[in-house]
Amino acid sequence: MARKTISGLYERNGIWHIDKVVRGQRLQESTGTSERQEAEQYLIHRLEKLRQEKVYGVRQVRTWREAATKFLVDFKDQASIALSASHIDQLDPYIGDLPITHIDDGTLAAFKRDRQKPTKAENGKVKPGVSNRTVNIALQRVVRILNLCHRKWRDAEKRPWLDSVPMISMLEERKSSRKPYPLSWEEQSMLFAEIPDHLLRMALYKVNTGCREQEVCKLRWDWEIRVPELGTSVFLIPSEFGGRHEKAGVKNRDERLVVLNRVAMSIIDGQRGLHKTFVFPYGHPDQYGPTAVHRMNDSAWKSARIRAAAKWEKEHKSPAHPGFRSIRVHDLKHTFGRRLRAAGVTEEDRKALLGHKNGSITSHYSTAELEHLIEAANKVSATDSRGPALTILRRKTG
Repeated sequence: MARKTISGLYERNGIWHIDKVVRGQRLQESTGTSERQEAEQYLIHRLEKLRQEKVYGVRQVRTWREAATKFLVDFKDQASIALSASHIDQLDPYIGDLPITHIDDGTLAAFKRDRQKPTKAENGKVKPGVSNRTVNIALQRVVRILNLCHRKWRDAEKRPWLDSVPMISMLEERKSSRKPYPLSWEEQSMLFAEIPDHLLRMALYKVNTGCREQEVCKLRWDWEIRVPELGTSVFLIPSEFGGRHEKAGVKNRDERLVVLNRVAMSIIDGQRGLHKTFVFPYGHPDQYGPTAVHRMNDSAWKSARIRAAAKWEKEHKSPAHPGFRSIRVHDLKHTFGRRLRAAGVTEEDRKALLGHKNGSITSHYSTAELEHLIEAANKVSATDSRGPALTILRRKTG
């Protein structure tokens, strides 16, 4: 007599999957095996668990991987979902198989420790561990998912997946985070002398507009708006702009008005005709593809800052400040903001020029308001020490 097989199993790509309706509840999942007999045993196990849940009120205990997968599916349209997926992938080897009831500081300790450890790359160089801030971003995803298990997600009997959420300790960030480093005019001159031409134009534009890196890299000509009354242009970056990632969006979800001072306007005029779509393309005109520069913080930037720091030490006979030696692209935005403040520009105008959220509707500025902002931006349009004095208190090093 032939052995009777269990219904509800089907094979896909060599793996047996479950698709079966049990007491009005549809069960769909992979058995994780290519063996039919093993798949049947797994299905029997799952059916028994469901029976206990229905008859005896035994609640199904979800694993972290199940909860994380549901989060990625439910929030697939979220702007930061790619970043969340990356952090969840890093967490999986540590807590993926654990029940969500077992996620706490103890089970996350190894993840925190290993992420902060230096690692050796394939070329033999030692790569430092990630910052406390980066670890905390992953831990925040843990807290977010556990809160959903407790407050939103319910089983078939309307019971929460998790009765309570444990306190997850974050790492201290203030002492470990790198502080912003606004450039002096002399430091800017030394650094900009070392970077290649295409990066120099982008850096000059950035330090004179306060734009974020991707707002420069992906700046488009169709965002330019002529203001004939003032004989100039502005750029209006749409709120749905995606930056490096398609769904990233402008940081504060508002349109971003970019006001051009004299230096920024001269850079823009010098870019006209190079590319029909992007303001800052890279390479030979015949080789321009559908995308522009991916990032400014590349190997050329990192090499340039090393050379600039060495030049500083040679000329001043003293060590360069660590902030200058490791100057970041984002520090150009901080430099613009600090120079505006040093020039006496009001906080409200600084927020407008830096693209910070301040309650105003950027696309509704009048000509007079735009003229006022351009005048404010021109207060820091010098390219050398003729600009506003910027005295930055720095501790001596070495």
